[in-house]
Amino acid sequence: MNNESLLPSALIGAVASARSMTPMAAIAAARLAGRSAPGKLVLLDRPVFRAGALAMGVGELLGDKMKTAPDRTVFLGLLARVASAAIAGAALAPRKRERAGAAVAVACAVPLAYATLAVRKKAMASVGQTRSGLVEDLLVVAAGAAIVALSMRSKQY
Repeated sequence: MNNESLLPSALIGAVASARSMTPMAAIAAARLAGRSAPGKLVLLDRPVFRAGALAMGVGELLGDKMKTAPDRTVFLGLLARVASAAIAGAALAPRKRERAGAAVAVACAVPLAYATLAVRKKAMASVGQTRSGLVEDLLVVAAGAAIVALSMRSKQY
């Protein structure tokens, strides 16, 4: 992807719309693999936050299949999406365009949360909560990993 583009920020915002913790977990995993972000990383260069992002990403994947899981559009769900999209969007934006990257990611994440919820509800009616969630997990995690992998470069030492 073009390092001068905000497209990676927009795309990671779309990922956050479906799984709020996946963007930060994908960036944390890339950092563990020695890749660096084009923009500034907020918190994710600290080992405790990297580990936390990975743990929360896995936890969200598991928790989403529970019958008691709230919709992604409840206040706290949207708040998590805004925070994750902003952090990841800034990290994937070109240097000195981090604020724009954060804004673009949030602008994609919030409205798409409603759209992805509508699609998920239709899928749940057809194939059930667990199956629809597993398919959504596969698509969202693969997209997040691909966006981050294409946007981050190997660290130069």
